[in-house]
Amino acid sequence: MSPFRSHMDLALAEAEAAAARGEVPVGAVLVDARGTVLARDGNRTRERSDPTAHAEMLVIRAACAAVASKRLPGAQLYVTLEPCAMCAAAIAAARIARLYYGAPDPKSGGVAHGARVFSHPQAHHAPEVFDGISADPAAALLRRFFAARRAPEA
Repeated sequence: MSPFRSHMDLALAEAEAAAARGEVPVGAVLVDARGTVLARDGNRTRERSDPTAHAEMLVIRAACAAVASKRLPGAQLYVTLEPCAMCAAAIAAARIARLYYGAPDPKSGGVAHGARVFSHPQAHHAPEVFDGISADPAAALLRRFFAARRAPEA
């Protein structure tokens, strides 16, 4: 395996692109065991009218298609926000080795909050989890996005 290199900068760029599209600014990057980027994307739930089009789901689908497999052993997922329960279940099903996420999500998270999918007895696989990676810029992006949505129109 190659030396560690964070890909959170790419995930943050995807989150910014999502915000520019009017999507909740969450970005994700999935890399293989060698560190080669397999897929990167941001939320597209509004664009696709698809509640499952979270950044994590999109990159898992794209990476599985790229390697022609339903599993991604050795893969590493970088995401700007703690994955929800749906995304955490997909991460487990894809057998992703490591999850790196930025900001915590006390309201809708499924890793350290809420469902805590990976510690559930029915979880078939639990990745190594590293939280707080670039948490400040990820959280700031989310705060700016939602503050702009709440601001009164002029």
